[in-house]
Amino acid sequence: MTATAAAQAPASPETIKVTPRALAIHNSAIVVDTHADTTQFFAHPEFDLANASEKLGTHFDLKTAKAGNVGAEFFVAWVDCEKYQGREAHRTLVLIDQIHQEIKQHPNDAVLALTADDIVKARTGPKKKLAAFISVEGGHSIENSISILRDYYRLGVRYMTLTHSCSLDWARSSGDEKEETKKTGLSDFGREVVREMNRLGMMVDISHVNDRTFYHALLVSRAPVIASHSSARALNGHLRNMTDDMLRAIANNGGVVMVNFYSGFIDENYRTQSTAMRDARTAALKELEKQWEGKTETPEYYLVRDRAAKEWAGKIPRPPLKVLIDHIDHIAKVAGIDHVGLGSDFDGVDSLPQGIDTAADLPKITQALLDRGYTRGQIHKILGGNFLRVLRRVEQVARELRTEKEDPATIHTDIKEPGQP
Repeated sequence: MTATAAAQAPASPETIKVTPRALAIHNSAIVVDTHADTTQFFAHPEFDLANASEKLGTHFDLKTAKAGNVGAEFFVAWVDCEKYQGREAHRTLVLIDQIHQEIKQHPNDAVLALTADDIVKARTGPKKKLAAFISVEGGHSIENSISILRDYYRLGVRYMTLTHSCSLDWARSSGDEKEETKKTGLSDFGREVVREMNRLGMMVDISHVNDRTFYHALLVSRAPVIASHSSARALNGHLRNMTDDMLRAIANNGGVVMVNFYSGFIDENYRTQSTAMRDARTAALKELEKQWEGKTETPEYYLVRDRAAKEWAGKIPRPPLKVLIDHIDHIAKVAGIDHVGLGSDFDGVDSLPQGIDTAADLPKITQALLDRGYTRGQIHKILGGNFLRVLRRVEQVARELRTEKEDPATIHTDIKEPGQP
């Protein structure tokens, strides 16, 4: 058992047997996961992408990816918007470089991917490789510079989350509880960012944004948007999740919602219990931070804090896998089977549903979907087919925008916020 699994083990673990039929369906799919924060561990002296799950207790590495038939993974360059204030771009560039270096160290098992075709090539060659993508989580990383946004694209970044937990001058976060910002969304500059992402071929990610910013992004974007790691608000009221109206809007936009695996985003009971102990947990982690004063930007501290957070999370029983499948099922029914996928948030969360300890456990999701009556074709769409379609369309729109004479400021007038005329 990995350190991660041990920290999360429920009182009554859920046993899920994957049948040969389910495994065959799973292994014949191109499986895409759009969000892994494993990047935060890359600089640790003991980290090795080959087997980090054994050494450091990560959710994701090449060994577990192979066991779970992961075809493409998005490694996230996430920068703490408070800790690195004023030097966000510098920190982002460091993380992007670490992703490049880690991929280069494993040329037989992973390849830097930039396009949908790169995924297909990586999975259909003589030896299946992981198509490793780079993404940026939080528009604060561009430091209000379109030039830096373009530089990220040149370095391989293929989606950017418009915000993280901090609101920006040009986009508002779902984590911003101030009343004056709840009613605002994208500024003129924010609209320019979205348009430039469309032109570049960088996917617009609306996970973490507030509801107004969400609708503004859909109004402006000529290409389909993605929610790289969000779930259904009808089943869990967290503001990080999508309402049914938002799910339908993404479907109309042609986009896709990649379901987040975090227990606090999928299970209402877990969220309630986690909220109840939030103050004590925050105080304990603050004390840990004080003990590491002057070293809180080191990879060693990130690992220690990650383990401490998992210990706190372990005080609450993990929800059954059924709860995660409920979110996939709900989004498939509300938005349509063509608009749902997987965005695990591996190594960015401290609790996963029972039965999901690492990427090796993804076939259990296929088994659960099969048990609910989903067909082979539908499961393939959820596992990665839907995302591949969206990425191809984003690439096509970029090609069109680079050649057409139409005003790039054109917006979609058929997408409206709920309650708007």
